[in-house]
Amino acid sequence: MKEKASSRIHYYENSQGPVIGTCSDKVIREDGLYFRDINGDGKLNTYKDWRKSPEERARALAEDLSAEEKIGLLFLNSWKMGMEQEDKDFVDETGLLDEKPVEKGSSIFATSSTVGTTETIKDWKVRTFILRSNPKPDELADWINEMNSLAEEGEHFIPVMVVSNSRNENGEVVFGMNDASGVFAAWPGTMGIAAAVKGDGIHIIDDFADCIRREWDAVGMKKGYMYMADCATDPRWQRTYGTFGEDPKLIKEIFEHLIPGVQGSQEGLTPDGVAMTVKHFPGGSARENGFDPHYRQGQWNVYQTKNSLETYHIPPFEAAIEKNASSIMPYYAKPSREKSADQYDLQGNPIEWKPVGFAFNDYFIQELLKKQMGFKGYINSDSGIVQNMAWGVEELEVCERVALAVHAGVDIISGSYDIEAAKEAYRRGKEGYYTTQGHKVPEGYTVEQVTLSDQALTQAAAHTLREKFELGLFENPYRDPRKAVEVVATKKDWENAADVHRKSVVLLKNQGTLPLTEEKTEGKKVYAQCFNKKEEDGVKATEELKKMLEKEKGITLTDKPEEADYALLFLTPSSGEYFNATPGYLELEICDGKEVCDVDEEGRPAKTTHTETTLSGAKKISEIAKTVHDRGGKVIANINFTLAWEVGTVEPYADGLLAGFDTYPWAVLDVIFGRFSPVGKMPITLPKDDSVLKVSPEGVCISPNDVPGYDKDKYMPEKMKDENGKAYAYRDSAGNYYELNFGLQY
Repeated sequence: MKEKASSRIHYYENSQGPVIGTCSDKVIREDGLYFRDINGDGKLNTYKDWRKSPEERARALAEDLSAEEKIGLLFLNSWKMGMEQEDKDFVDETGLLDEKPVEKGSSIFATSSTVGTTETIKDWKVRTFILRSNPKPDELADWINEMNSLAEEGEHFIPVMVVSNSRNENGEVVFGMNDASGVFAAWPGTMGIAAAVKGDGIHIIDDFADCIRREWDAVGMKKGYMYMADCATDPRWQRTYGTFGEDPKLIKEIFEHLIPGVQGSQEGLTPDGVAMTVKHFPGGSARENGFDPHYRQGQWNVYQTKNSLETYHIPPFEAAIEKNASSIMPYYAKPSREKSADQYDLQGNPIEWKPVGFAFNDYFIQELLKKQMGFKGYINSDSGIVQNMAWGVEELEVCERVALAVHAGVDIISGSYDIEAAKEAYRRGKEGYYTTQGHKVPEGYTVEQVTLSDQALTQAAAHTLREKFELGLFENPYRDPRKAVEVVATKKDWENAADVHRKSVVLLKNQGTLPLTEEKTEGKKVYAQCFNKKEEDGVKATEELKKMLEKEKGITLTDKPEEADYALLFLTPSSGEYFNATPGYLELEICDGKEVCDVDEEGRPAKTTHTETTLSGAKKISEIAKTVHDRGGKVIANINFTLAWEVGTVEPYADGLLAGFDTYPWAVLDVIFGRFSPVGKMPITLPKDDSVLKVSPEGVCISPNDVPGYDKDKYMPEKMKDENGKAYAYRDSAGNYYELNFGLQY
């Protein structure tokens, strides 16, 4: 077996400068200092000199690269590690690299061919990869080190960048069954973090950011597709769970702390920082009744309310720009003039409604984001924009879409390695494909927009290379696997994460029931059951919950509700699919076998129906509650909120009701049993019922999709409002509205 790169690294220390880490020993010594010999010619030029600014070095290197090298820097895609390859004939000698070519691979984003890792790095000149698996810290460090050792063999050493979506949240509150847990310190979901911040303060974000920065840097993963600055306005948008809620002021404050904490400084990236790609500009939640642009039905961003774009959706991105976010990701969608009210830019001018995806929309990128808002970083597209999600530019060839995206301001394209398409766009520009060879330029476009020039490639490369220089990767991209394990195991980080899980719990209702102290439970029997969308998941989760409860002092469990003094019900509803449209609108009621209307091809209510289940066995909740109440017992329910669930089928039957947001069950139990007093506050408003989400025959929702829950009452029909002028938010039997910032204490 070949020796791993992690065992072959040589370090050259500068007394007053960066350490040079290399496997090839291509190093220049001058003025008593060490510099990496990036192209191997032995000369100390601008891009090799770490005393120069990252911007100077990036520009100089970009100008020195071949067109082929610059095209390799233009793409990134999901990639497998060698340990994931089942056929070991297609793994390199170290066991770290997947070398299997794929003739035709399909995903939600694209259909494309790939080659093995070595060929991708050496021949395709690719340097950026997306990791979606969940390796251990030392495995991850070894893998990234191995790819960087290959990169040293190129014409120019350009370090490999491994990118990932966020890894420091508990992505699924299923008892003992979260595949993404156990590696990095896992905090609650982002809405849970927002709930905790609302209750306990912004210092939580400082701890969270510092943890991310140290853990990711330790393994060598230096760039994250995180976090979502989207303000949650359409409750039926499935990606609500990944937001920090519906409060644009809070989201803005969170990013003011999060970005410098992760990236390393207020000014931007540092060598021990991690680059952030903030998403999804100009805000992804202005949906049309929840439909997402991952699929065709959701390709439009709709702004029904005058100036909602500037009021609710833009502010969080202003914080990202102010705090020097390394890159910003535009969303797939395209703006709709026909279905939108008047919107204005930051200079008071009407928005230009160009009906193409935001990654192709030069008005939103060049005029609004860069010129008016002052963004200085680079643009990273969402995955699949030049293939499956090319909304508004479907008539163009893939090579033309690549060129158009770059022309609009995109510097790196995610979701496929369309190397040949980019080469074709470059050849067409060089050879006069449209000008001298008689081919027709696509209507509505110029030759410059659908071809790639040397200048365009150089500019894009300079933007992404600057990030790598700022991170110090050209000097030392390598990390010690043993150190990675040590850092990720830092006890304080896991303790902080656990503390925020407790703080994320919101107490919604308490009729003198909570906390369940030992005095209250002494000699009493407790019935416990978990409900999930899938019945079998509920059964498994119930067994795990019972194991936890068996460790509680004074708790006697019973499997019979009719014997119970207390019933503990943990509910984990789920609705829809991430990448596919539902037959109807995304169901938000906690229900089992509910008949709901379909939607037609235009997204309007249809006459046909189908059934939806968000929680298997939901009808049993009222039965259990009646049984327990009949003997004078109490019911405590906890609901996991990944979406703004309608709780009317649960709340009336609960004496105590709690909300979690991908919060660990043991943290909820700490609140239930009084070991932790609840502080969390709601980051979203819960809709009253289906009436406030009703869609007209024309496809228009009665509560505007582009306005957060706390402000929807401004636009609701007067006849729907109660004596307090409220129509939208759920009101419980105690008279409390489950709206933004609500949360009880003991």
